[in-house]
Amino acid sequence: MRIDIPDGEEPIPYVWGEMVPGIGPAAAQFSMAVYDHSSLGLREFEAARLRVAQINGCLFCLDWRTERDGEKVEESFADAVEQWASTAAFDERTRLAAEYAERYTLDHHGLDEAFWERMTAHYSQAEIVELSMAIGSWLAFGRLNHVLGLDAVCALPKP
Repeated sequence: MRIDIPDGEEPIPYVWGEMVPGIGPAAAQFSMAVYDHSSLGLREFEAARLRVAQINGCLFCLDWRTERDGEKVEESFADAVEQWASTAAFDERTRLAAEYAERYTLDHHGLDEAFWERMTAHYSQAEIVELSMAIGSWLAFGRLNHVLGLDAVCALPKP
């Protein structure tokens, strides 16, 4: 860990809340809004989220599985996300979500017209904006946690 955490403090609440009280709670609210208010299907949501986690290397994010109405993606889903271009486990929306997450994270300048034609054939403009904001959240906050070493010591939050 690259940040000193006082004895008895939990790393995520301390860093995100107490260290930067004017920024951290707002960032946490945005991060939670991505989960609490998403209209995207669970599989496409998790495909994008896990692809960003795989690229960021955030241990916390790699271990997390989003649950909706008691449902989670299957155990083999993360392996399928790594193989998004060739897996038979994905429909076109899920495949595009993983592709978009990868390209957004690694080469956002390379998002060409051919990609956008495929994307707009399967997602509404509102869904594209929502997915873009979600990917941006995961990219920023997953990297923040990994760069500061918080991902290796934090516990999953209790609802």
